[in-house]
Amino acid sequence: MNVLVTGGAGYIGSICVEQLLEAGHQVFVFDNLSEGHRGAVDPRAVFVQGCLSDPARIQEAIRESRAEAIVHFAAFALVGESMTDPGKYFLNNVGNGTKLLMAAVAGGVRKFVFSSTCATYGFPDRMPMTEDLPQKPINPYGESKLMFERVLEWFEKLHGLEFVAFRYFNAAGATAKYGEHHKIETHLIPNVLKVALEQKPQVDIFGTDYPTPDGTCIRDYIHIVDLAEAHILALAPGKRGFFNLGNGDGYSVRQVVQMCEKVTGRKLPVVEKPRRPGDPPRLVAAADKARRELGWKPRLPGLEEIVASAWEWHRRHPLGYTE
Repeated sequence: MNVLVTGGAGYIGSICVEQLLEAGHQVFVFDNLSEGHRGAVDPRAVFVQGCLSDPARIQEAIRESRAEAIVHFAAFALVGESMTDPGKYFLNNVGNGTKLLMAAVAGGVRKFVFSSTCATYGFPDRMPMTEDLPQKPINPYGESKLMFERVLEWFEKLHGLEFVAFRYFNAAGATAKYGEHHKIETHLIPNVLKVALEQKPQVDIFGTDYPTPDGTCIRDYIHIVDLAEAHILALAPGKRGFFNLGNGDGYSVRQVVQMCEKVTGRKLPVVEKPRRPGDPPRLVAAADKARRELGWKPRLPGLEEIVASAWEWHRRHPLGYTE
């Protein structure tokens, strides 16, 4: 298929582009490089620099790529920032996303795959988390993603645009070529590895008194290659709806730090700090629906292989992307 990937210069987008190409698809990347990196774009893909706020530029990209499907990653995704600048998140994640949908319909695109988030659930009513849980976001980031999910439903109902929306848990890891380099890094694994690279003085653990076995928060980590594989499966005709993407197993902050020490062979200094407001004790996915309806099965579920792939990339690219 001809696939247009928005946000294809970012962490998840770049690796999804690589895997789409490996699967034989023709890939076009649309990115404004405000958060992504030109060096993260696979040279086999066609790169178009542009912003979703520009409808004419979007329409041109869809027309020139002859896009049959759009995989949409382009969004702002910092929870803390969304609490201080909510307008930025609603304007881009909902408003600009809707411009993309309008252009998709006008351009005859048949399939739309959306990068959503488990933040749409807020504090979950039960574990593991299933797709039918009430969605009660606790921050504008999660709310913006939920709003766009609802827009997608209306576009399918009124325009026949088939969609799949993936609610991610914690994407992690790397491939041999592409890895995680955010301008503001908030994710645990790369921040711990920065300590191993002596780029940060210590690992900060926020909260050690949660009702978990070791007192620290538990999260579900999914290898970025497995995440990309789900997007490829979602392109098949007839696949539609909302899906959680996670391994179904959770690891605590302490377990992640210990695994990083094992993989890097380095003892990492840890500083325990008070809880951050709004951190649930445990977030673990039930991804049975994706397994059942998409035929998806994680091939790299272990924490050690996730951390090892990330460490190998960071070790070879200690400064991340240079362009």
